[in-house]
Amino acid sequence: MRAFFSLSGQCAFWAFSKDALMLDSQAIDARYDPPMSAVPPVSAPPALPALPLDADGILALAARSMFHLFSSISQGMFLVDRSGRIVWVNEGYRRFLPALGFSSIDEFMGHMVEDVIPNTQMRRVLETGEPILVDLLTNKAGTFVVSRIPLRAESDGREGRAGEVIGAIGIVLFDQPETTLQPLISKFALLQRDLDDARRELASQRNNPLYQHAADGQRRSKYTFASFIGSSPAAVEVKRHARRAAQSTSPVLLLGETGTGKELLAHAIHASSARAKGQFVSVNIAAVPDTLLEAEFFGFAPGAFTGADRRGREGKFKLADGGSLFLDEIGDMPLGLQAKLLRALQEGEIEPLGSNKLVPFDARVIAATSRDLPELVRRGQFREDLYYRLNVLPLRVPPLRERRSDIPALVEALGEDMALRSGEAPPEVTPDALALLAGQHWRGNIRELRNVLEQVTMRSDSQRIDAAQLERILREAGLEQIELPDASHAPGDEDGNLLRPLAQQIAELERKAIAAALAATGNNKLATSRLLGISRATLYERMTSQGL
Repeated sequence: MRAFFSLSGQCAFWAFSKDALMLDSQAIDARYDPPMSAVPPVSAPPALPALPLDADGILALAARSMFHLFSSISQGMFLVDRSGRIVWVNEGYRRFLPALGFSSIDEFMGHMVEDVIPNTQMRRVLETGEPILVDLLTNKAGTFVVSRIPLRAESDGREGRAGEVIGAIGIVLFDQPETTLQPLISKFALLQRDLDDARRELASQRNNPLYQHAADGQRRSKYTFASFIGSSPAAVEVKRHARRAAQSTSPVLLLGETGTGKELLAHAIHASSARAKGQFVSVNIAAVPDTLLEAEFFGFAPGAFTGADRRGREGKFKLADGGSLFLDEIGDMPLGLQAKLLRALQEGEIEPLGSNKLVPFDARVIAATSRDLPELVRRGQFREDLYYRLNVLPLRVPPLRERRSDIPALVEALGEDMALRSGEAPPEVTPDALALLAGQHWRGNIRELRNVLEQVTMRSDSQRIDAAQLERILREAGLEQIELPDASHAPGDEDGNLLRPLAQQIAELERKAIAAALAATGNNKLATSRLLGISRATLYERMTSQGL
């Protein structure tokens, strides 16, 4: 059975067998190789192969040429049949198998593609028949630039009619895109930040007092997951878990230091959940006096206490009915109120203050705290049963010192936000100033980072912020500091050497690794590429860029 894949309207023929998909190289050779009788005498120069003139021959030649091209420049390839089962894997893809949990190609073969390659979009290609020419794929094996192309059966001869999809080919074009595609990724990151800025601006408009009195009077979430800025592993991981939590109805407990973005994630979880059209009601427990907390949560009946409104008042639980209730600083809740909160969560009903009626409610609870709840439980300051009721989907929000690579993007976003509020141009932070910021402990995390940026911007005579200006602000604030690298640092000064642009450090490490591998293999390129776990094409590319 013959098959072809389509790319921008062009076609190339492939052969498809029961066990695997492979090029019909013999058939292709017969189409354009000259017959033996046409070979000139030995004394004459060898004749060049003639190009095929028929359509089938051209398509077959293109198919083989493109296959060899992809094989030589790609990092790995695999094929799936129409059911999504992996039927062929090339040698280059072998090095990704251990990270995916497989020790050999034979063990990998025969599985459904989505069962063994997390986050793959091959099923979409099989169902729609549309190629995904360039995409970023992130899973346990790393982050890759990939291409996915459908394979189609030979058409029935009617013009413009493509054959049915009988499989698809997945191609790993680049691994480690953070280095190989740095210019493209930088441009994409800039566009993403611009998009994030636009989303923040829209969110700020929705929550502007001019827009507060909407017809429905609803309280909406202010942020989405795009508002949680960061592409570091820690940031990506917490957003991944938060997205999964958004699909559930169980309580979510956000744990993390002050200023890490717990409330932002609470908004984002609500905005991505099935309750997004409902209200998002927020209560900061630490900001409400203990004597008013019960009325704030559960409401009160008319005349419940001296000075109470004659009409009564609904509490936050009832306001959040059909939506989400965010309980910030849950660790500061008084013990007496914790028992009532536990009963409300378990029974789904509340009893307003001064009333004998039970009022049902349906609100998804998202709680957050910067305190150590297990320690509070051990000291008897937090109910153990309430802790277990809230700790169904715990999410630890990483502190800024665990995601230092996100600081440049955060500085840019904070600068843009300050500029929008002040009406002035955003500050320009120099690389040495960014390195200084990346070296701090940041006990107050993003909130403290914003405070420092606001201070240095207000006290600077120009838009350009350098390390000297920042250092003065940091010293006055008494922050823990790490010195910037300079010429006086010894080669063994590890902390100083780490405070440099990440791309520069990765390039140096690559150069050392390639040089060491070449020396160990006697300058054998094939052995070197296998030792480093990359293709020969990638090795030559890196050697050229590194000047080796």
